[in-house]
Amino acid sequence: MDVEEALRTRRSTRAFLPTPVPRARIERLLALATHSASNSNSQPWHVHVLTGAAKRALAEAIWEVLDADGRMVRAEYPYQPTPDSWAEPFRTRRAEFGSRLYHDTLGCAADDIVRRDAHHRRNYDFFGAPVGIVLTVSSRPLAGALVDAGLFLQALMLAARHDGLDTCPQASFIDFSPVLRQHLPVPDDHVIVCGLALGYADPTHGLNGLRTPREPVDRIATFHEDR
Repeated sequence: MDVEEALRTRRSTRAFLPTPVPRARIERLLALATHSASNSNSQPWHVHVLTGAAKRALAEAIWEVLDADGRMVRAEYPYQPTPDSWAEPFRTRRAEFGSRLYHDTLGCAADDIVRRDAHHRRNYDFFGAPVGIVLTVSSRPLAGALVDAGLFLQALMLAARHDGLDTCPQASFIDFSPVLRQHLPVPDDHVIVCGLALGYADPTHGLNGLRTPREPVDRIATFHEDR
């Protein structure tokens, strides 16, 4: 698979097979991702890789808090506005995605809170992926490190796709940063950026048939040329 095919076939996979991914293979993908650009070669990222019992323990800890207190909104950096404050055209794109996911794919009505919550819970077991990754970056300085984190994450996802694996980046984990810090040795001067599910997509699961449209180039690019 070349880079173009990896880009075109990358999807946010939300249902995985239990097939293990060998540690050596994960290490190779991470080594490739370290070639990402970063400000002044600062390489501010760190990843925590969870499998087996460690992954399950984190999921159960988050579920316990979720069941007791609901959504613990404790993001360590300003990730996104509240649903009501999204500007256009992002508000419409977000709503269309939600409709495609919950109504079209899962068959959930807008008021079916039970089924929607059941799907949301699956985030914290990394959608059943055999590998869960938590990405952190240095907070000194944070703004530039978050840009570098995005570059690292994209490189990791494309390397995985090139290798026949599938991924899903997951901002949902930042709502439970205190729980993550209880289970992972995250330094005080690092910020939890997101989670990432890694493994093999379940080809029979309807969630993996979800496709989202992309804007054409003439709507996202302005060319400034000599005339």
